[in-house]
Amino acid sequence: MVKLNKIYTRTGDGGSAGLVDGSRVSKASLRMAAIGEVDEANAAVGVAIATLEPGNVVGQLLCIQNDLFDLGADVATPGEVEGALRIVASQVGRLEREIDAMNESLEPLTSFILPSGPSGVSALHLARAIVRRAERAAVALNEAAPLNPQLLAYLNRLSDHLFVAARHVAAAEGGDALWKPGGTRGD
Repeated sequence: MVKLNKIYTRTGDGGSAGLVDGSRVSKASLRMAAIGEVDEANAAVGVAIATLEPGNVVGQLLCIQNDLFDLGADVATPGEVEGALRIVASQVGRLEREIDAMNESLEPLTSFILPSGPSGVSALHLARAIVRRAERAAVALNEAAPLNPQLLAYLNRLSDHLFVAARHVAAAEGGDALWKPGGTRGD
């Protein structure tokens, strides 16, 4: 499917990038911003994987990284293109099943959670925040040029997945860092 013999092409030197359909857009366009945010989100998930013990949601995160490449291809394919790689409902459904499975063993929330804790937990929270930025970029693009609705649902569900994964990992490492409203005001 993909064969890269040469990494640089010089075709983007003037500030444009090629899309899957062969068209070119400005590297400053909403589409390229969304693609870049998805790429950063994928890299953040990779950092989270590097901080976690094998088996501890790592398999799920590796699937998510693959999905994010699919999602990036989806964003990079404007309009209706025959045979285009698109995010599908079953990918969103898998995230929902994984969220539900991880959430079963967790205590209900009694406070907001600080994006903190051991390195794996913190890395998952950072990845979640970056995914939310990628979602905002995709929503902005969608307002200008409609995207696959499953793509938007996937990004929305992914931030939930990473939040629950952070809680799941934290539960095994001493629990969530909870927000204490006004807790730093003193007496």
